[in-house]
Amino acid sequence: MPAQVPPDPDFNSIQPMNQIPDRLARVRERISKAADACGRSGSEITLLAVSKTKPASDVLAAYHAGQRAFGENYLQDALPKIQALQEPGIEWHFIGRMQSNKAAEISTHFSWVHGLDRLKHAERLNKQRPAGLPPLQVCLQVNLSGEASKGGVAPDELPELAVAIARLPQLKLRGLMTMPDPNSDPAIQRAAFARLRQQLQDLCARGLQLDTLSMGMSADMEAAIAEGATIVRIGTDIFGPRS
Repeated sequence: MPAQVPPDPDFNSIQPMNQIPDRLARVRERISKAADACGRSGSEITLLAVSKTKPASDVLAAYHAGQRAFGENYLQDALPKIQALQEPGIEWHFIGRMQSNKAAEISTHFSWVHGLDRLKHAERLNKQRPAGLPPLQVCLQVNLSGEASKGGVAPDELPELAVAIARLPQLKLRGLMTMPDPNSDPAIQRAAFARLRQQLQDLCARGLQLDTLSMGMSADMEAAIAEGATIVRIGTDIFGPRS
């Protein structure tokens, strides 16, 4: 049965529940318009609602407005929400930095992992994925800027890692993810996303069957969609500023 989530005491001060459906509708309209502008269908693009730091009541409000896929960065914040919300069709995506000691819980409680960039992490997820669950869907995070402070595999190391991870039976390699440097110039935004699209095409040419580009957030969603994004990760424009 759907979970009964108690009201959060600070809920109204964070994001009034009645604003979440309206915000979701506006984001969906942006996705539809961006897709139309580049000759794509909005149905090709999955909206991932980034619910990190937000209470379960916010997630439930979005769920009742038709949202199904939710992204979480922090395992300790995500687990209580996952345990409280057992709604039909709800899907949890882990989009934070991987840590080896958290692989078991991530592999058990999430359907997707977006930030994978090391073979040892992939091997742990593969080993600890419960046998009764379908393969864990994963995207490899690519560090396009080369900054040491950023997560992600370097583009020249991507093919070897992708081939190795594609062999793991309890994982399903779906595609690539990136978080480019913030920039307000649409041309620069598109150039970064085009590089990731080319990386995906190169891997497919090597025989890998990939279909996912997880890229684009509130400030650069339109540029990402124009370059082929299949998942856009939107937080603030749905749930309001982080608490």
